[in-house]
Amino acid sequence: MADAEGAAAATRLRVSELFFSLQGEASRIGLPTVFVRLTGCPLRCTYCDTDYAFQGGHWMTIEAILTQVRAHPTRHVTVTGGEPLAQPGCLELLTRLCDAGHDVSLETSGALDIAAVDRRVARIVDVKTPGSGECTRNLWRNLDCLGPRDEVKFVLTDEADYRWASDVLVRHRLHQRCVVLFSPAWQALDPGHLADWILRDGLPVRMQVQLHKLLWQDARGR
Repeated sequence: MADAEGAAAATRLRVSELFFSLQGEASRIGLPTVFVRLTGCPLRCTYCDTDYAFQGGHWMTIEAILTQVRAHPTRHVTVTGGEPLAQPGCLELLTRLCDAGHDVSLETSGALDIAAVDRRVARIVDVKTPGSGECTRNLWRNLDCLGPRDEVKFVLTDEADYRWASDVLVRHRLHQRCVVLFSPAWQALDPGHLADWILRDGLPVRMQVQLHKLLWQDARGR
């Protein structure tokens, strides 16, 4: 009986928000995308811009989530947070989205194991730099799971973060595994400075800025 109740509970997730917008980051930038933002995160990054998702939200069944996703005119879906993998039901949600024919990406902090994520999902792993205040939470074995469909993101607060990320890039040969993204922390690092450093050092990375911030600043549901 207890097992049956646990299985039923796993089909429900606490959702902070579900909305339709343009993808603002990673290789899918600019694509119309449905975002499913799950509630909760065990990390507290210094530059976090979604702290409203640490708590609150509302419970939804996976079927209800799928129904809302289908109502929007796109195949692209991003499951994000918070830290979406902090909810066990996230794995089932990702698989169900793939089964329904969606092009699915997962935005994860890199602090939780990604090995069990459906291989059809593009895993966008955020490696935490010293400037995030959560560098010790990186689960380094996640890097061994990465393939060509996945991406690694470094959010950088200063040049010290840039040097640290460059060392991780080279030491783990990340650019030989997947796309590597270097992103300036919003209002903390001048994007022009980051661009200059990347060009100076000839790094095999893709610089990104947050498109949604440029378009809508800090508006939620965008």
